[in-house]
Amino acid sequence: MRRLAWLALAVLIGLGFAAVTGVRIADATDTTPYLLATAALLAIGLYGSTYGIDLAAARQDRRLIVTAVTVGVVVKAALIGGSLALAWQDPLFLLLGIVVAQIDPLSVAALLGDDRLSPRARTVLAAWSSFDDPVTVVLTVYAAAVTTDALGLGTRGEQGVHVADGLVAYAADLGLNLAFAAVVWLLWRYAVRDRPRWADALLAVVVAVAVWQFWMLGLALVGLFLRPIWLDRLLPRITQGALYAATVLLGLLLIGGVALPEGVTLGLAAFAAQIVVGWLLTRNMPAADRLHLAFAQQNGITAIILALRLEAQFAGVVAVVAPAILVTNLTHHAANHLLDRRRRVRTPA
Repeated sequence: MRRLAWLALAVLIGLGFAAVTGVRIADATDTTPYLLATAALLAIGLYGSTYGIDLAAARQDRRLIVTAVTVGVVVKAALIGGSLALAWQDPLFLLLGIVVAQIDPLSVAALLGDDRLSPRARTVLAAWSSFDDPVTVVLTVYAAAVTTDALGLGTRGEQGVHVADGLVAYAADLGLNLAFAAVVWLLWRYAVRDRPRWADALLAVVVAVAVWQFWMLGLALVGLFLRPIWLDRLLPRITQGALYAATVLLGLLLIGGVALPEGVTLGLAAFAAQIVVGWLLTRNMPAADRLHLAFAQQNGITAIILALRLEAQFAGVVAVVAPAILVTNLTHHAANHLLDRRRRVRTPA
C-alpha cells in the first residue's frame, strides 16, 4: 500500500504541474522525443524484470512458465478485452485488454520475500511477471494497428492494416526480436563474456538499438544472460526511477480528465481474468500456491508506459488505464488480505 501511495503522489505531482503551468503533453504524444522517451522507460522496466530471474529454479517449471506467458497472456487479454468490448460496445477495449494483461514485475519483486508463497510459487510468479510484459508489448504494437483499422482511423497502406497484415507483421517482428537476442548472445558468449568492459559497451549498444527499433522482447531476452555484476544494486533504483518518471508523465496527461466507469471495469476484469487463467494453469500445484498465483494480478510500469505510447494513436487511453491500474492494485491488496485472513482462521497456531 505504501508503494501505491507513492505512485498516487507521483500522479498528483504531474497533474498539479500541468494545472499550474498549463503544459499540455497531449500535444506532443506523437513526436519523436516523446516516443523515444517512453521506449527508453519501457526498456528499463523490461530489462530489469528479466535481469533478476533465477534461471536454475525457473527451469523446473519451464513448461508452466512458457504456457503462462504465451497462451496465458493471450487468453487473459481475450477475456478482458472481449467481455468489455461487448459490454461497452467499443472495440478499443480489445486493445486495452492487452495493455493490462501482464503482471507488474516490480510489485511481484516486493512479494518474493513473503513467506506466504512457497519457493516454487515465488519462482513461477517471478518468471511469469517478467516475461508476460515483453509479450504484451509486442502484441500491443500490432493490436494497435488492427484496432486503428477497425475504428476506421486509417486507410490500407497508411495507418490502417487488415488483421492478416497485422498477424504477418507480428510474426515478422517476433522473428526480428528473437534474431536480435540470438546475435547478442553469440557476441556475449564468444567475444565479451570474460571482458567486463566490453560487456558493458555491448549492453549500452543493445539498449540503444532496442529503444530505436522498439525490440523490447529481444531486450528482455538479453536480460537473461547479459548481466553486469555492477547492476545488481543499481538496477532496482534505475527501474524505480523509471516507474516514477512514467507515473508523473501519466499525471501530466490526466489533466484532460478520467474515464472512471470504464477504468473501474477494466481493472476488475483484469483481476478476474488472472483468477481464471492462474487457477487453470496451476492445476498441478498445491492449493495454497494456486490461490496466491490466481490472486496475483497487479499492474504497474508496463501498463503505464503502454498507455502513454498508445495515447499518441488513441486519445483517452490514459484516462481509462490510469484508474484501471489503481483499481487492480487495490483489489489485489483487499483480496489477498481476505485470503490470508481466511488461511489464518483455518490454521490456528
